[in-house]
Amino acid sequence: MKFALFQSPHTPPERTPREVYDWVVGQAIVADQAGLTEYWVGEHATVAWEPVPNPEIVLAAAAAQTERIKLCPGAHLLPYHHPASLAVQVAWLTHLAEGRYILGVGAGAYPSDAALRGITDMRGNHEMVVEALEIMEKVWASEPFHHEGRFWKAGYPETKEGQLPLRDVRPYGGKVEIAMAGTSSPSKSLAFAGSRGYIPLSVFSGNERVAQHWATFSEAAEAAGHPVDRSMLRVQRDVFVAETDKEARKWAIEGGLGYAWSQILLPHFKRLGLLEGLVPGVADPLSVDLDYLADHVWIVGSPDTVAEKLAACLEESGGWGTTLVPGHNYAANPEPWNESLRLMAAEVAPRLKKLAPAAD
Repeated sequence: MKFALFQSPHTPPERTPREVYDWVVGQAIVADQAGLTEYWVGEHATVAWEPVPNPEIVLAAAAAQTERIKLCPGAHLLPYHHPASLAVQVAWLTHLAEGRYILGVGAGAYPSDAALRGITDMRGNHEMVVEALEIMEKVWASEPFHHEGRFWKAGYPETKEGQLPLRDVRPYGGKVEIAMAGTSSPSKSLAFAGSRGYIPLSVFSGNERVAQHWATFSEAAEAAGHPVDRSMLRVQRDVFVAETDKEARKWAIEGGLGYAWSQILLPHFKRLGLLEGLVPGVADPLSVDLDYLADHVWIVGSPDTVAEKLAACLEESGGWGTTLVPGHNYAANPEPWNESLRLMAAEVAPRLKKLAPAAD
């Protein structure tokens, strides 16, 4: 088991942009030093609790201050960018990170982000993703082409005599690793990711959903001739680790994790009827509170307890390779959160190696 950090998905809107920037760049450094393997930063333009509009700004700063961790926009929302411009920016960032980079891509989930760009009907967003990736891959080849598609025009010019030389826009190592997340089931995004040989990410809504996500992805990948194993799969889970169960529970409920769930996530899930997958068997999902989440949904406790809980989840779901932990804002008192990240890599991962069967 590896651990990764998905940063700034749930940041209190009272934080200023500078406070957010300082926190998320600093968290990349903490995660790198703690031994986490990946650092993901979300992209949203209008959502108050997800305040980073340009993950590449954060990741460029992190590239200069980290040594091992992979840096990953999670995700660039392709319908809202000109793909040729984004391709050049991505390629440049792969060089800044010297290959420590994974490109997360998505179609966009929030209507407000779409409306900002003049898109009032999001049903075409997936088709925009497909065309955007076609253009980006052509740009990364750094060879002349001309594209006139349904959504964009783009091209890479031919070098002519007397013209200024063109810059090489190929990515570091010649290729970009790409990842895509899925939430619903069946997931159209994960089927597409499998067909293209991308890395799958599962937004957690129960162990059964994780198993469904893997089935959708692996079937599409195998049909397209791409090799698969469960170590590829990243699964998003809220995790908090401390020396004792009591201490971990306190900092989970009373800190940034509990604050985000109480203020935005739990009301949102209840309003949309999305709790059933997270709390199977609960007669009244509307009765779910932070105490219930800490005991039954979040993975909270000492290193032994967290390892045992995760091992049970791996057994029930079929397994995954990297736990993608959402970052919560503990800026007012970062020590417990930072220690939790350290304990995940240093104490939980070795225990899981003994407890859990290897992902096949």
